[in-house]
Amino acid sequence: MIERIEHIFRGRKGKIMGDFSKSAVAIPLCEEEKRLDIIFEVRALNLKHQPGDICFPGGKMEKGETPQDTAVRETMEELNLKREDVEVIGEMDYVVTPYNFIMYPFVCKVSKKNIIPSKSEVDHIFKVPLEFFMENTPLVYEMPVVSKPGKKFPYKLVVNGKNYKFRSGKITEYFYQYREYVIWGFTAYIVKKFADMIKSNF
Repeated sequence: MIERIEHIFRGRKGKIMGDFSKSAVAIPLCEEEKRLDIIFEVRALNLKHQPGDICFPGGKMEKGETPQDTAVRETMEELNLKREDVEVIGEMDYVVTPYNFIMYPFVCKVSKKNIIPSKSEVDHIFKVPLEFFMENTPLVYEMPVVSKPGKKFPYKLVVNGKNYKFRSGKITEYFYQYREYVIWGFTAYIVKKFADMIKSNF
């Protein structure tokens, strides 16, 4: 048995335990004269999931793709771009969410100026100067994540049963208000971390 265990684990590299779906997004940057902007999407209003939400281009990883492949493909599809229009500068830290998915953000430069997005996925786009996120502090809200086992949970198998102190956590939600737009959720979380990384490296 020890030989079998050694065969399985000797030299093995660890990975995240659990069943997670994976997605990737681009933080699309574009140069406007002497200004650097971030491009945001407003999701199409006829979509089943999160219609009208503000987001970065991105989506679920397909079989055989790397996270970077996904970020580039989704950016091309949603913003109607060609491959040469998208330059990947580098990757951010990835986000492991409490909702069983991992999000991989990539910093990208978009060279095309006149962007007409795919209407099936994007209602419209808007641009925000990077300087806005460097100079403005978002509203912060701590959202609790609480375990609710439900009636069918086998409490009798747990010490203290229904009185067991289940773990709880929290998600930090950021809210940026730019003109008529409110940027929040994982999009705001990623752009906050992006701006923080730039500021900490000045």
